[in-house]
Amino acid sequence: MGRARPPERVPAVSALVVTRAAEAAAAVNVQRMTAYGLLVSPSHNRVYAQAAAGLVKAELAVFSERALGGRVRDIEETEIGGVPYVTFSADDLTEQDIRLLSNLSSLYALFQMEGDLLRPVVLKPLDLFGSDLLTIQKYSGKTNEYFTKLLLNVTAMAADSPMDLVTGRPRVLDPMCGRGTTLNQAVMYGLDAAGMDIDGKDFDAYAAFIKTWLKNNRVKHRAEVANVRREKSVVGRRLHVTLGASKERYKGGETMEITVVHADSLEAGRFFRPASFDLIVTDAPYGVQHGSRPKGGRPSGKGKPQLSRSPVELLAAAVPEWARLLRPGGAIGISWNTFVGRREDIAEILASSGLQVQGSDAYRGFRHRVDQAISRDLITAQKPPA
Repeated sequence: MGRARPPERVPAVSALVVTRAAEAAAAVNVQRMTAYGLLVSPSHNRVYAQAAAGLVKAELAVFSERALGGRVRDIEETEIGGVPYVTFSADDLTEQDIRLLSNLSSLYALFQMEGDLLRPVVLKPLDLFGSDLLTIQKYSGKTNEYFTKLLLNVTAMAADSPMDLVTGRPRVLDPMCGRGTTLNQAVMYGLDAAGMDIDGKDFDAYAAFIKTWLKNNRVKHRAEVANVRREKSVVGRRLHVTLGASKERYKGGETMEITVVHADSLEAGRFFRPASFDLIVTDAPYGVQHGSRPKGGRPSGKGKPQLSRSPVELLAAAVPEWARLLRPGGAIGISWNTFVGRREDIAEILASSGLQVQGSDAYRGFRHRVDQAISRDLITAQKPPA
């Protein structure tokens, strides 16, 4: 018998070859990445302007994490020519991705960065109406319209279908809507909006504003205010508006609805059906103008509800009621003054109502100064899908 042949040796792959292959792959990936510069909108509010770049940076991180598969990277605040920008890199952004990014709250313009050249990117925001719908109202205590848009955006990102913001029509509720800043932003996006507020003056002011604005801008609509009765008793008032973005859409039945109820938000379930909203978005009270009497509370000596200055006390009573109105997979977003409420306490209130708090780093970058007495933050949570 002949001698067995020794096994053939497999040539060893040198570490140098492996390293060079990895470097080449990385270089190809880098070449695919496109650099972008986001020009931050100028703000008439000096304090908000100072926080705007940081806030839109955090907002962009949430968009990337929740809707864009983490494809937006290297997000940084920078200055170009002395003007604030947020820069980032991304690969393979689709037309739908650009449509989503077009709605970032403080986005003024978006550019592809090619060396020293800034090449404009065509934006396709959801906006259906002029910006005066959001800006024309001026009153003490109004939430900044840029922040209202941001809060609605990041709440939409917390839902189970974040791209529905641009591909669907999520229904929005603000259970402490004041004079309607959140409602107006939802309408700007073409969404159905509902609100509640315990303050009759705010209810009347919003009803007067929206009817006047629609008339002055020649927006086809129907609007009526009526009492809401339960068991032969008046339990609140309701403003109901049906409008169309154009006469053609209105005539074709392609309409939007605004519903506002003048009543205590703790009784929201008396006015709205369970699981009827995709998003609940609200700015919790900093003082008493949107206060509410928590369950078990007692009326004051004049028979009027005692209004709470504590958002924690109010939210502990209200969130369980609101959660029932949220569809499975929907999301709630709340902003509040951190000087009068701890994040941990509000997170516990949301969790105890069966909601899953979004706790990633992307959602931790929104705290900012409003004035000497207010440091504002936001928190979002999702109702688990069925």
